[in-house]
Amino acid sequence: MAQTQTSPQIDTSSSERVEELIIRSASTSHQRLPVLEVLFDRFALALGPVMKSYCSGTGAEASLESFEYMSCGAALESLPTDELPLVVSVLPWGAPIGVVIDPKLLFTTLEINLGGRMVSQSNWTPRAYSAIEKRLGIRLCETVLYELTAAFSQVSEIDFEIERAETSPHTMVLAQPAAACIKLVMNIVFEDDRGGKLTFVLPHSSFEEIRHILAQPFRGGQLGGDSSWRELITETLSGTDVTVDAVLHEPEIQLNDILGWKPGQIVDLGIQSDQEVTVSCAELKMFNAAVGHRRNGAVALRVTRDFSEKEEPTDVAFD
Repeated sequence: MAQTQTSPQIDTSSSERVEELIIRSASTSHQRLPVLEVLFDRFALALGPVMKSYCSGTGAEASLESFEYMSCGAALESLPTDELPLVVSVLPWGAPIGVVIDPKLLFTTLEINLGGRMVSQSNWTPRAYSAIEKRLGIRLCETVLYELTAAFSQVSEIDFEIERAETSPHTMVLAQPAAACIKLVMNIVFEDDRGGKLTFVLPHSSFEEIRHILAQPFRGGQLGGDSSWRELITETLSGTDVTVDAVLHEPEIQLNDILGWKPGQIVDLGIQSDQEVTVSCAELKMFNAAVGHRRNGAVALRVTRDFSEKEEPTDVAFD
């Protein structure tokens, strides 16, 4: 779990008066959101495979570097001015959050996607980003936010929409400067030791509708996960061939009768004209079906009972 920043301890040895220390401590004390902390921990695990897919199979790892509670003004002032800031709306509420892309991360993904070769490292001179660089930064952010939407689906159905790119993190307007927010820094490293940081500035007001859920203590359980792995498993299973058996009827016949069968003898199996078929896979019953024919003459089945569905009890009395 990433380190969190809570209310500072009051140092009575300072030259400030106790009243001033109490006021300053209260102004910097913010509500912790334990579920949000866990959610972003799981999101960091899923972001590595997502970045690998985004960068044409180049291996990537993502880690949660810091998770700090502070005021919105302090969070924005702490960001370098040479990073690419994007204002993102949290739908359906329309509340804004900030996503800030480190130029090292932006140009690393640009190099990999356009050429794939590592160039010699050089000091980047801060300048205004070109239209192409902004477009690629927005595309990178969209990929990250798509996975973040999947992570939040365990808590609430929300979506993220990029509104605009700003010229500097200090010019972003997300909430009042004194409003509580979270500054979250993620470190993304590719297999050739290139990479950079991705910073989220999340005002508490942006998630006001679900803050009561995010503020609950987390006691373990299912939350988030590696959605890219689940998607891979789903795609793999959907393309897998399996053998199913359609059993029309299973009569019980005495062994003595079977031993008495002779060539040319007609055996009555007890099959009715409307007999249904039981379809099974690996001896596991899947469904019952009625037998029919298609226009091309092929035999077809119409499912009449699905054994995977739970049936309502019929022998339970209610008061």
